[in-house]
Amino acid sequence: MFGFDESREKRDEIYDGQPHESHLSHELVAGGAAFEAMKLFEDRQRSEGKTVSHGFAKEMLAGIAGAEVDKLFETKGLDALDREKAKHQAKRQAEHLYDQQYGQYDQFDPNSYEPHPSMRY
Repeated sequence: MFGFDESREKRDEIYDGQPHESHLSHELVAGGAAFEAMKLFEDRQRSEGKTVSHGFAKEMLAGIAGAEVDKLFETKGLDALDREKAKHQAKRQAEHLYDQQYGQYDQFDPNSYEPHPSMRY
């Protein structure tokens, strides 16, 4: 599993760069999609200001991560990779990032906790 900084690098490489399909791996796609899912989740929750349980947060992250993998497969032409394997890895990685940042608290309260520094962009 990757930490925030490594996941951010993978996100930037696949979303902002021009990676060639031959250089892409499930690991890169999953890491990038997981980081993007975490960023989208945090931005949404912070704009709404609602506290959510860890279970709900992880369900949302899994859904967002899966959707991000689908988006990457469609926009980057990743037919050579196994989509379901990438989705599974992205969901696990997103949960890992969430636990790393907020797992020690009772719930996710966007008004009480700061995002990880790599999420500020």
